[in-house]
Amino acid sequence: MSARVLIVRIGAMGDVLHGMPAVAGLRAALPGCVIGWAVEPRWASLLQTEDGVGPLVDRVHLVRSKEWGRAPFSGATVRGIQALRRELRAEEYDVCVDLQGSIKSAVIGRLAGAKRFVGPAAPREREARLLYGERVGVTERNVIGQACELVGAGVGASVRAARVELPVEIEAEAWANEVLLGLAARRVSTAALKGFVLIAPTAGWGAKEWGAERFGALATGLMQAGFRVMVNKTAGGVSPVQEEVARISGAEIVESTLPQMIALTRRAALVVGGDTGPVHLAAALGRPVVALFGPTDPARNGPEFVGARVTVLRDAGSLTDHKRREAIDPGLERVRVEEVLAAALAML
Repeated sequence: MSARVLIVRIGAMGDVLHGMPAVAGLRAALPGCVIGWAVEPRWASLLQTEDGVGPLVDRVHLVRSKEWGRAPFSGATVRGIQALRRELRAEEYDVCVDLQGSIKSAVIGRLAGAKRFVGPAAPREREARLLYGERVGVTERNVIGQACELVGAGVGASVRAARVELPVEIEAEAWANEVLLGLAARRVSTAALKGFVLIAPTAGWGAKEWGAERFGALATGLMQAGFRVMVNKTAGGVSPVQEEVARISGAEIVESTLPQMIALTRRAALVVGGDTGPVHLAAALGRPVVALFGPTDPARNGPEFVGARVTVLRDAGSLTDHKRREAIDPGLERVRVEEVLAAALAML
């Protein structure tokens, strides 16, 4: 089959990653497909290098939705949307699959003008379903499985989640090697030889964050066990949580671009964090992960990637709540440092 398929999943990081096993499965099931993906520019590095090379998709279409949202009625926004529409329609996609289920993603899908437009029967934003040509009821509980159902319905074939391969950016790989060489030069003891643990203490909203004190104590315990600890930080300024974790433990904050984060994560002995992009990235790359869940349900949102090595910790009393509260989730607060440290050392 040589169908031309467009995937719409414009953000965020973890959500884009959750869609990738289904597209990898599509590539395996129907090797002749031409696959495009509509995504926000900040997440494009998950799909292709700066030179436009990627192992998963043939085309990447940049959706500057955040930029357009800041000035929705400006001439630049109108021109940008028109240019995206022309770009999408020039590809003459046979089918478009909306993996996001929002009004924004559904509008992007309609812009593509594909012969068939498939979306979930119960999307995250109910109004989005009005824009779909075909609505698919999903039965899988985990979002990775749901993506497989949607993509499979779009192409009329059985699609199973497959192992994800991420782009390799040569300069980013060299940067990661330099970071590790620098750590080894500053730490000449045998502790440097045990590898490093990457901690991701922030998340999309406060209720999903375990807290600086706990992460700081965890980092201290890992360092006492002989492991180097780095605190993950994407480019654009350090948050108070990251600063506090570093202050408490003496761990090093490592600021990186997304390609650099991918390269560094490939080398991590372990990644620890909540329901957040860097944790899902590590699982997709097959690195050992300890994932701390609170208001989100790991049965639905957990990093169930093919080949993933994950220990999920969630208090039995946690209640699922997607209201983006800023105060830490009470269930997540009950997850003890000793419990997480034991799980981390077991994974290591």
